[in-house]
Amino acid sequence: MKKILIIGIGAGDPEHVTMQAVRALNQVDVFFILDKGETKADMVALRKEICRRYIEGDSYRFVEAPSPARDRAPADYRACVDDLNRDKQAAFEQMIARELADGECGAILAWGDPSLYDSTIRNFAAIATSGRHDFDYEVIPGISAVQVLAARHRTTLNQIAHPVEITTGRRLAEGWPAGADSVVVMLDGEDTYKRFVDQDLEIFWGAYLGTSDEILVHGKLKDVAGKIEHLRREARKAKGWIMDTYLLRKPQQP
Repeated sequence: MKKILIIGIGAGDPEHVTMQAVRALNQVDVFFILDKGETKADMVALRKEICRRYIEGDSYRFVEAPSPARDRAPADYRACVDDLNRDKQAAFEQMIARELADGECGAILAWGDPSLYDSTIRNFAAIATSGRHDFDYEVIPGISAVQVLAARHRTTLNQIAHPVEITTGRRLAEGWPAGADSVVVMLDGEDTYKRFVDQDLEIFWGAYLGTSDEILVHGKLKDVAGKIEHLRREARKAKGWIMDTYLLRKPQQP
């Protein structure tokens, strides 16, 4: 039987890799990569650097396939994501069939933690359920961008005796989550935080967390929203992409 490992590698710093992940890396014969093009070549380079740094020997190999494109302004977002995941599943199925022999171990190196706003676990669950391939799979947790954000700002995600909600920019645009006083926002391509500058909120923002390009901003939202918007625009222009997340927090209630 073939085996697949879905390994969380952290948010950008090779030292985020856990000892469990190191042990998993050393079991792998083939690493599968969905290549997102030249603008994100540094994300592929980091994955290869992690392997070089932590794997004993050089018997492993990389197999790459183009990452399927996604409509950035779909009329039906959920249908668009479903189509994207089907295309990713097809790409992974082809690599498993062609490049992984029976008894070998393949792996996907997932940015951050694969359980948080990442489709890899769902995709491999769907492939396994289809019955077209005989393999087992295992998930190795990683350090998420959310954890790194809190650590770099030396803060906690929640306030005492209060919950924290993790959501997306798309959902935040629909309104502030009911009952929440601390909200972590991921996958925000539209500067959604600007909708709340008239409220008494504190923001902890970070981009390219854990990498040499890391950018951090903290302050009252009304005071720093313009700065964050400028930094995001300039960073995207310089690198061709941006990966950021932020925590919005209301004042502590008694």
